[in-house]
Amino acid sequence: MKLVLGIEYNGSAYYGWQRQKEVPSVQACLERALSKVANELITVYCAGRTDTGVHAIGQVVHFDTQAFRSEAAWTFGVNANLPNDIAVRWVKQVDDDFHARFSAISRRYRYVIYNYHLRPALLTYRITCYSHPLDVTSMARAGQFLLGENDFTSFCTKDCQSRTSWRHVHHLYVIRHGQYIIFDIKANAFLHHMVRNIVGSLLEVGCGNRSESWIYELLTSRDPTKAGATSKAEGLYLIEVTYPSHFLLPKSTSGSLLMI
Repeated sequence: MKLVLGIEYNGSAYYGWQRQKEVPSVQACLERALSKVANELITVYCAGRTDTGVHAIGQVVHFDTQAFRSEAAWTFGVNANLPNDIAVRWVKQVDDDFHARFSAISRRYRYVIYNYHLRPALLTYRITCYSHPLDVTSMARAGQFLLGENDFTSFCTKDCQSRTSWRHVHHLYVIRHGQYIIFDIKANAFLHHMVRNIVGSLLEVGCGNRSESWIYELLTSRDPTKAGATSKAEGLYLIEVTYPSHFLLPKSTSGSLLMI
């Protein structure tokens, strides 16, 4: 039997999603909790492996099991065995051809910046603080150069292991809500650090260091050394993963707290 989970987590205390020796990871915590409920060893597969300190409110994972439990028993049982910063939001049984990563048709991230000269104490490690005034309109216009299918070599790490650096960006919004600035990016898939490098480069435009057209020049240069500094992990959230409609998966809610 194959089951799919929708999960959310605060990534502050974890060295990313992927299971590692001697350091805490989201995957390891989830597998331990599932194994207790299933009374068998469980291995999970996710839609997107988030880095150290990155959060999620729309992560999707699947696993195979011989254990038969109700959806409520899986949800409440697993949550009872998880730390408070990881939670299962829904469970659904799916056909055997489903794969959390390879069946996905798009991923969506949001990056949250607190744009003020004083930092907020209650949001430590959950947003990125940026004290310099930022021009949201300029950043939004510059971001439109990245729409469509492009080679995003300029926005990935030097050691990126993806077979191709071509990605299709469906939308890129930059919106201000008071002192908060939200970057909302949806694409078929993302390269390693791609969102954080896009945000870091758009910040160069927003603070006046670069022109809006510089983003297009950067994109076409295919040179990651010319990009802005990689933005911090703590402001990044995986908020949604989209699948073909025939899987009938629940939609993750992305309206909690700062995820406007």
